[in-house]
Amino acid sequence: MPHDPEKYVYDALEACETVMQFVKGKKYLDYTADKLLRSGVERQLIIIGEALNRLHRESPGIASEIKDFQKIVNFRNIVVHSYDIVEDETVWGIVEFHIPLLYEILETLLKK
Repeated sequence: MPHDPEKYVYDALEACETVMQFVKGKKYLDYTADKLLRSGVERQLIIIGEALNRLHRESPGIASEIKDFQKIVNFRNIVVHSYDIVEDETVWGIVEFHIPLLYEILETLLKK
């Protein structure tokens, strides 16, 4: 049974927003010192990757409008299946630089 691609875009958008709320006012050292914060951020990154993976299966054309969607899905797989090699520095870089950009892209897609 096919699902509405808009739902997947919305789920990823909401997870981006949650990440940005989690880290608002935080620095890298805050992130590394707070196990709960790291776990919460990683959980939201998993949701983003899974939502985009499902979006790609349901509507590849829409997914292709998301820059680097395959890298996002691949990172989700690393967090889930290779949790022991995930580096805080990498996650923080994603949070700081890529999540706000992805949020904007997803917001634009929802307006279409």
